[in-house]
Amino acid sequence: MNTPWGDIDVSDAHVHFFSHRFFTLLAAQTNEHATVETIGARLGWEMPPQDNAALAGRWAAELDRHGVLRAALIASLPGDEDSVASAVAAFPERFHGYFLVNPCEPEAPARVERALASGQLRCVCLFPAMHRYSIQDERVEAIFEKAAARPGTLVFVHCGVLTVGVRRRLGLKSAYDLRFSNPVDLHTVALRYPKLNFVIPHFGAGYLREALMVCDLCPNVYLDTSSSNSWIRYISPEIRLADVFRRALEVAGKQRLLFGTDSSYFPRGWHAAVFHDQVRALSEAGVEEEVAREIFGGNLDRLLGFANRT
Repeated sequence: MNTPWGDIDVSDAHVHFFSHRFFTLLAAQTNEHATVETIGARLGWEMPPQDNAALAGRWAAELDRHGVLRAALIASLPGDEDSVASAVAAFPERFHGYFLVNPCEPEAPARVERALASGQLRCVCLFPAMHRYSIQDERVEAIFEKAAARPGTLVFVHCGVLTVGVRRRLGLKSAYDLRFSNPVDLHTVALRYPKLNFVIPHFGAGYLREALMVCDLCPNVYLDTSSSNSWIRYISPEIRLADVFRRALEVAGKQRLLFGTDSSYFPRGWHAAVFHDQVRALSEAGVEEEVAREIFGGNLDRLLGFANRT
């Protein structure tokens, strides 16, 4: 993709795969007997086909349109991991597979083991505030054990401010608990599993200082740069995205930042505006070509083994 540093490979570390099953699960949570079709009408979005390989093809074409090499696809509700596994199976050279799990559910450890055994899913996503648990809860320990048993597996831990736009637009309750959102809670966990790599998205989504503290103390903790990063307004009006990148590079280094957009639905498709905002911020921060190449794709591909295939 063309950038101020020349033509570089771009891999997106944060794309939500809103499958037909995802919307079916959402519809079941409404009080009005909604269907996937009625949800689509309310949102003004294109509803995905039931064939996950077809939706994967749509995303592959969308990435081609923007010149994006690969993307991490996230199953965004517990129970939808098979959708992303199907997408990765259809395009194994284009997609990484992530999936969300709720450790409070009794079947969670078995679900994680089954998902990772598929070979298509490489990252377990945890949203402590969403499901109202501490990352240090003993129920989560079983998830870490399953992940650690498979070398190369990542654990994605959402911290900081959490809003899910599709739920808000559908009027669904989002009883999140920010008490469980501090990245500092991840510190002892990351130390206990030094061979397991962790990803904190959105620079900690308002907990930048705390996320950087954990990164400084734990070399197995990475940051993803995804979304508009509107949380910056909570810190200081003088802080800009370029400043965030500078501080993250100073503490975490060039090899632990993963570019992401937080793309999710059609017809918007791949969120190119986020990419361009981050290009401008990194250019303003004065990063060199080598650093840009690592952040925009090299780090993710190396972390998940694709760097060895090219």
